[in-house]
Amino acid sequence: MSAFAPARRPGPAQSRTRGVRGGRARAGPDRPVRQGSRTPWLCLAPALLVLAGLLAYPVYQLGLISLLEYTQAQVSGGRPTSFQGLGNYARLFSDGMFRQVLLATVLFAAACVVGTLATGCSLAVLLTRVRALPRLLLSLAALGAWATPAVTGSTVWLFLFDADFGPVNRVLGLGDFSWTYGRMSAFALVFLEVVWCSFPLVMVTVYAGIRAVPQEVLEAAALDGASQWRTWRSVTAPMLRPVLLVVTVQSVIWDFKIFTQIYVMTGGGGVAGQNLVLNVYAYQKAFASSQYSLGAAIGVVTLLVLLAVTVLYLRLMRRRGEEL
Repeated sequence: MSAFAPARRPGPAQSRTRGVRGGRARAGPDRPVRQGSRTPWLCLAPALLVLAGLLAYPVYQLGLISLLEYTQAQVSGGRPTSFQGLGNYARLFSDGMFRQVLLATVLFAAACVVGTLATGCSLAVLLTRVRALPRLLLSLAALGAWATPAVTGSTVWLFLFDADFGPVNRVLGLGDFSWTYGRMSAFALVFLEVVWCSFPLVMVTVYAGIRAVPQEVLEAAALDGASQWRTWRSVTAPMLRPVLLVVTVQSVIWDFKIFTQIYVMTGGGGVAGQNLVLNVYAYQKAFASSQYSLGAAIGVVTLLVLLAVTVLYLRLMRRRGEEL
């Protein structure tokens, strides 16, 4: 071969061979990373360590205390702790008050979730049909409600519905009617405050999802003669299913573990405990009655219920992804 002959380009096999050092092939653009790569886990390791420190250890302590006899006598050192096993849970589920509080929590959380989703979705649709200035004003008002601390919002709503000085009773002509005295009226008042401070996130999230729906699909539905309600039910809502699943699960978690609004607006659970929910009941058991093990057991039950809701949400999202 002549010394001046043009050099031949290396073939694909030779190019891949050059990326091999010590018997290992480099991962390049033409070589996908193996599915079992540790790189994603290494990137997630700092966040996982922080979550383990902030969540895993407290949950472990909560579960441990729920299995012990842990009252004020054990805290002060007057009596050693003793292992109770599932005895605290047996005491809870044999207590009629706990079963009543659990049922009230489930029903109240379900009502708050339905009210929040209905209000947020309705206002999200409204945002798509008004001009820029009303849309801006409504968004600012909603974000102001969402940013208000729970204690502040609860206090303001108590003043609005106060029997002596509240403007709502004067406008409605209810006189000195006390909203927090009756069981259902107190729950209704807390329901309104919870929906008021929760719907903005649903509204903004659903509004963003609606804006992402292709206009061609909506125009086709309008040309076919579909009404606005039929378009929402048959076209928009199915396309927003992932978004609606996210806001629904978030609302369930937030409303099921509600504490501040009930504690502030009903004075710690209402008259004779008629407005108790699980978190307020756990607070009363743990700190008012110094039965810390029973309070921890209530916390574990709440955690298990929320974990079940989360797992159901993940399964629904995975099934939805497989359908797509």
